[in-house]
Amino acid sequence: MHFIKYEATGNDFIMIDGRRGDPDLSADTVYRLCLRRRGVGADGVIVMLPSDGSDIKMRIFNADGTEAEMCGNGIRALFLFALERGAFEGDSAEIETLAGRRTVSRAGGGGAGLVTVQMGKPAYRRSDVPMQGPPDDEATGVDIPIGENALKGTCLSMGNPHCVIFVDKVNGYPVTTVGPAVEANRIFPEKTNVEFVEVESDTHLLARVWERGVGETLSCGTGACASMVAANLKGLVGPRATVTLPGGDLDVRWDTDEVLLTGMARRVYNGETVD
Repeated sequence: MHFIKYEATGNDFIMIDGRRGDPDLSADTVYRLCLRRRGVGADGVIVMLPSDGSDIKMRIFNADGTEAEMCGNGIRALFLFALERGAFEGDSAEIETLAGRRTVSRAGGGGAGLVTVQMGKPAYRRSDVPMQGPPDDEATGVDIPIGENALKGTCLSMGNPHCVIFVDKVNGYPVTTVGPAVEANRIFPEKTNVEFVEVESDTHLLARVWERGVGETLSCGTGACASMVAANLKGLVGPRATVTLPGGDLDVRWDTDEVLLTGMARRVYNGETVD
């Protein structure tokens, strides 16, 4: 099977062109492809498919084989992949996802690799995330039970579930311990992505992300957006902020209702699986 590897601020993806036929990957196949020592190695697999109403359709699978609704870094990488494969022409495209249709475009005057995606509207009712509790209640400042203790979280959906936890210092925080405990917490029926965020200034956030079905990653586009939205709701940042993750910086703007995400993406290499 032919594939192309892309990365977007350290979030890496195996790209497959499925326009002539959906490869219909099993969860086990995705898992084996994403293994970093016995497979290609990636945070996920993205399949480009034809769409009835948009330029292309995206299917994205987490490293554990589960299918995700949306990925902010993945869709930016897919945009460049689709351009290189001749799926459309021009500097913008509409891409169909399980979270809805998203417009993606070149940014910075068409500079190579810099891509903006319109991420849609954040939603923070409990039923939107989703999470347990009164469905119409806002999921901001909620207690997340961890053993005999509880953490305060701001929970929201960016097309997929997120729980943002503000910490004094993100470096050294036990992300690999707390992250999976929050991800699989019983109050999240579909599990959740978890962001640990330090506020450096009213325009700058530092974040680490424990991704649902993947683990800690170098970057997460929807996680950066969730972090900025949660900080804005708490009055900690304004309508625009840089979110610095281990893999690099992402620019997040919350203009009126819609969140805009801008960052770098690039092709790493072409490959062919042997079985």
